[in-house]
Amino acid sequence: MKRVDVIVLGAGAAGMFAAIEAARRGRRVLVIDHAKAVGEKIRISGGGRCNFTNLHIAPDRFLSANPRFALSALSRYTQHDFIARVNRAGIAWHEKTLGQLFCDGSAMQIVDMLRADLAAAGGEVWLGTPFSDLTRGDVFRLTTPRGVVEGAAVVVATGGRSIPKMGATGAGYDIARAFGLRLVEPRPGLVPLTFGDAARAQMAELAGLAVPARVGFGKTAFEEGLLFTHRGLSGPSILQISSYWQTGRPIRIDLTPGVEAGAALAGLRQGAGRQEVANALARLLPERLARAVCGWAGVAGRLADLDGAGLRRLAGVLDGWEVLPTGTEGWRTAEVTLGGVDTRDLDARTMQARAVPGLYFVGEVVDVTGWLGGYNFQWAWSSGWAAGQAV
Repeated sequence: MKRVDVIVLGAGAAGMFAAIEAARRGRRVLVIDHAKAVGEKIRISGGGRCNFTNLHIAPDRFLSANPRFALSALSRYTQHDFIARVNRAGIAWHEKTLGQLFCDGSAMQIVDMLRADLAAAGGEVWLGTPFSDLTRGDVFRLTTPRGVVEGAAVVVATGGRSIPKMGATGAGYDIARAFGLRLVEPRPGLVPLTFGDAARAQMAELAGLAVPARVGFGKTAFEEGLLFTHRGLSGPSILQISSYWQTGRPIRIDLTPGVEAGAALAGLRQGAGRQEVANALARLLPERLARAVCGWAGVAGRLADLDGAGLRRLAGVLDGWEVLPTGTEGWRTAEVTLGGVDTRDLDARTMQARAVPGLYFVGEVVDVTGWLGGYNFQWAWSSGWAAGQAV
């Protein structure tokens, strides 16, 4: 039988960070994961360079049934704290658009930093080790193929259901239910949107085309790249809005962000009025998209010959194209999980279950989901740090 102070379930970003912080405080820590390697999601993130945080972290960029829950952890362990840690490890990094920070080299630099920090603090990792039968008496007891493990505290950092090919499971949700915690129903987040046959056929003709766009749902909008695919729409703007989109309601797409479509068409009419509408419009959009937009607006012929109704329809498609998604591509391509362990049952300062002393939940398994662009990694670092100070 193995006896430790803290059992951490999950060797991803949040789990490793909680383990490091607890071990640095003198706790005997054991990290257990069924995966064969530490930090598999870190390894593949950011195109292999790990978008490890964002300069613009703020609570309003995280989705949760309780939008203020994340504030405590995020304010006590900030993006600047993690950047300082990366700098101390000698990892070079750079900023891309919208405050996103990436390693200059491989994402494995972040993984190696975490492994080295845990080893230096005296923590232990068991990989390729499934677990079952977590129970609680005087201590927590867990069954593994390597024997029974007992610990005074357990940190659940098993992640969500996104990217199942990486071994994602619902184990953390099962643990939460077994100990009486509530769940906000998990669903795919940061995921491409799919459409009905007619709309999908239109988009398939444009597959591979990427354009800047402003994509909105309700009062929320994101101005980033949009990608047409054979299945529907993807790209950063679509992934972002997918976390807000509600089934049965359309999204609104501005294909000329920063340009007032009516004024732009008036200018084109003066300078290129004798051209076919699609040819003139190709001054604003890629040619393939310009021709598609004319079809969606039901306009043809010379731009100068369009009547007021035709111009309004065309402008309406350019800056207010409404399309109704039928769904998402699901867990297979989702980057994160929305929902999870209900924050009403957790202490925001420590991440401990209110009714189960010694049981903690961190990272993606919790009902806190960030925007695309390093926000979810920062939640992993911050929530892991908060639990690591308390166990």
